[in-house]
Amino acid sequence: MRRLEGSMVAIVTPMKDGAVDLRALRDLTEWQLAEGTDGIVPCGTTGEGVTLTPAERADVIRTVIETVRGRALVIAGAGSNATHEAIESVKLAKTLGADAALVVTPYYNKPTQEGLFRHYQAIWEATRFPVVAYNVPSRTSVDLLPETVARLAKAGAIAGIKEATANMDRQVQLVEKVGKDAIAYLSGDDFTVLPYIACGGHGVISVIANVAPRAMKELVVAARSGDLAGALAKQAAMAELNRMMFVETNPGPVKAAVALLGRSGGELRLPLAPVSEASLAKVRDAMVRFGLKLA
Repeated sequence: MRRLEGSMVAIVTPMKDGAVDLRALRDLTEWQLAEGTDGIVPCGTTGEGVTLTPAERADVIRTVIETVRGRALVIAGAGSNATHEAIESVKLAKTLGADAALVVTPYYNKPTQEGLFRHYQAIWEATRFPVVAYNVPSRTSVDLLPETVARLAKAGAIAGIKEATANMDRQVQLVEKVGKDAIAYLSGDDFTVLPYIACGGHGVISVIANVAPRAMKELVVAARSGDLAGALAKQAAMAELNRMMFVETNPGPVKAAVALLGRSGGELRLPLAPVSEASLAKVRDAMVRFGLKLA
């Protein structure tokens, strides 16, 4: 298995007149590769995976894999709050030729730690495919604790974790209980990339990389090479832009930002609505101050 590391983008899913715009997705993917992005993650939170139909998810993942042609990692979003559905989604990612699957903790159900363990164990036993667990309590109302991650790693059920708690003590606990390189540690928060990597992280699955992929790649390279001063300068430089990507619910602001770059439309799928004019102005101003060239 290829190492799951570096600067990866949680790529948006372009839409046009209610349908997925696969041509724009191919163009976005090619641009990401040209900018040095190490991995493409389709059908995640930022890719609106939960509101895509099964056929659309297959089309999106297939399009990304066919465009990448082995030039970068592809980690396909494949999560569900029903274990049997997650298993089928991971099987699809495997069949289509992804490198791994990103599987969010089951949302809404609020399983116990034992339930979480059995969820990921069942997926592994049914698919024998690398899974990156995605822990994002702010969206799911459940927290995959370090002790459970350690159980899963020992059982071989997960290849990595995308940790989106923004808690560096949590990351230190993961290294303590799981081991420094036992699994891949990927940040799910753009605003903590430097401290996360300093605490043993191997990379990031990024929102802001949709609009500033080269800047995120440079930050990850600096942090991983030990250039802490350079990495801090880069992290601070993108701080405002990071905040504006979450001025409203993700992926509303980042899809608007991608549209401002002229790289795809900003259309969202309900129940998400377009960002307000006030928020759009803040996003635009932050992009300009960061030095991005608008269309």
